[in-house]
Amino acid sequence: MKFTKHETAIIDEGAVIGAGTRIWHWVHICGGARIGDNCSLGQNVFVASDVVIGNNVKIQNNVSVYDRVYIEDDVFCGPSVVFTNVYNPRSFINRKDEYRVTLIKKGASLGANCTIVCGTEIGEYSFVGAGSVINRDVPAFALMVGVPGKQIGWISRFGERLNLPVTGNGSDTCSHTGEKYELTDGICRIA
Repeated sequence: MKFTKHETAIIDEGAVIGAGTRIWHWVHICGGARIGDNCSLGQNVFVASDVVIGNNVKIQNNVSVYDRVYIEDDVFCGPSVVFTNVYNPRSFINRKDEYRVTLIKKGASLGANCTIVCGTEIGEYSFVGAGSVINRDVPAFALMVGVPGKQIGWISRFGERLNLPVTGNGSDTCSHTGEKYELTDGICRIA
């Protein structure tokens, strides 16, 4: 099975797109981009050349995924999420050799209108609330909100808030899946 695309979408030669991926209105995918299987790219999405997008990724409308942004499997990018790739841009200075890598780990969710400053890593299954600005690394399973982003708790793979302190130690179970989570010295893991 191959991918499907709307007639208004532009896919440059050299782009690799996986089976079952759906590409909607006014999407532009540059040559060199690699997109996995069963993804959905909403209206007006832009994907630069030096981008890798894993399998089963959902990118909602009006998101630009710039060079050196790498997105692992099962990630959700809400409408109008903002990625950057230069930390201190100036229009009159070429800084293409200063692009910083941004890594969005497996299963993370990025809420609508959040901004991910380049050079950060968003941990597995973490959740960034709508409108937040992330300017530092986010731990796995962390729940982040605000400007700048602040961790207010922990979240399960299912997307349920866990009853764990932000720091320290503890354990909780996701009521939807039965998965047990352990927090040890500020690091959350599935037990």
